Amino acid sequence: MTDNKRSTQGRFARLRSSLALGAARLATTASKATGRGAGGMIGGLVAGAIDPNIMDTVAAGRPAVLVTGTNGKSTTTNMLASALRSKYTVATNDGGDNMDAGIISALLAGKDASHIVLEVDELHVPHVAKRLKPEAIVLLNLTRDQLDRVGEITKIERALRAAVEENPQATIVANCDDVLITSIAFDHPNVVWVAAGAGWTGDSVTNPRSGGHIVRTEDDWFAVEPLEDGREFRRPTPSYSVDADGLHTPERTVGLSLQLPGRANRGNAAQAVACAVEAFGVSVEDAVAAAEGVNNVAGRYTTAHLGEHEVHFLLAKNPAGWQEALTMLDTDAAGIVIAVNSQQGDGEDVSWLWDITFDNFDRIPVKASGERATDLAVRLLYGGVDNELIHDPVEAIRACPPGRVEVLANYTALLNLRRALAKEEDYRA
Repeated sequence: MTDNKRSTQGRFARLRSSLALGAARLATTASKATGRGAGGMIGGLVAGAIDPNIMDTVAAGRPAVLVTGTNGKSTTTNMLASALRSKYTVATNDGGDNMDAGIISALLAGKDASHIVLEVDELHVPHVAKRLKPEAIVLLNLTRDQLDRVGEITKIERALRAAVEENPQATIVANCDDVLITSIAFDHPNVVWVAAGAGWTGDSVTNPRSGGHIVRTEDDWFAVEPLEDGREFRRPTPSYSVDADGLHTPERTVGLSLQLPGRANRGNAAQAVACAVEAFGVSVEDAVAAAEGVNNVAGRYTTAHLGEHEVHFLLAKNPAGWQEALTMLDTDAAGIVIAVNSQQGDGEDVSWLWDITFDNFDRIPVKASGERATDLAVRLLYGGVDNELIHDPVEAIRACPPGRVEVLANYTALLNLRRALAKEEDYRA
């Protein structure tokens, strides 16, 4: 290629990037001005359509960390971004837009930040990592999720394993309690192993690398068959772990008092702290304080009021997430509303309802709600849970006795409910 041709191509690339950035700014401004959205997606969609290489351009070689896994991405990303802000300026997709358009929009919005913290959809990790060459990758957990979109979990494990192997420069922060996550990170030269817990084990009963089943004990697991090269496939020894006493680091044990509920969020915090400390030099004290300061994530775990009802919101998106969320419910609540949709953001297949154990509701009134309320009501009845079928979640809340109402919903059910509540005269956020 001649120098003139290279120069022409370079000028064209710069012009295309400039046009993409200008169009993205206009689209984002228009989206906000017209009330059509917060601009978290449209700018990235427009920029990506004009310039396929815009992600590389706006990332500009800045140190980046990618957070991925089936559950806990938004929470861990929020905690990690907060921790890094104790030393750096940070660009992040804190609205949860974790595919290409949302990532590009976050990079554009934080173009002057020194560091990048991104939650990334599992399917998008390979090509995002190829473009950003991350300083660190946080691997949380891997379970079945939206089979109609994502596909079989073993396919995702292999794709993530390849992405990790292609980034030897990265520090990998991996949950050693999860068999599939361990398989992904097992051969990487720089892994920080964290015992973050594995409340759901139904998708990791066999060795993903060489067959044979997995044997579990209280604090260990191992494959009965060795790997092809003769090595034992077993739970690695963690450098960080979390329990009721606090967070155990390589140096000491520190207290961990989170505002977010549930054991899963303690595991998320452990991995966020480990990444901040080991990959970016943040002090343990600053990283823990940042995790403890997070009190909600994109409206999840928040409490609002509707008339005489105090409404507490919980999000769950797949069997593992639902089973964990059910442990967070206040069993002294006046009522429980469970809402299920099956739109694109949820997955159209709701057969996973039959993988969940619905119990411990005692005598609390339960309302089955959402677009797939009938499916849910049938599942609850077969589980021995008396319930009332009310498709409209707002009306379902109102049908509960006065007092605290626990609302457990999947993605679009929660999103639509919050929009509907905002229009009610007696609603207070």
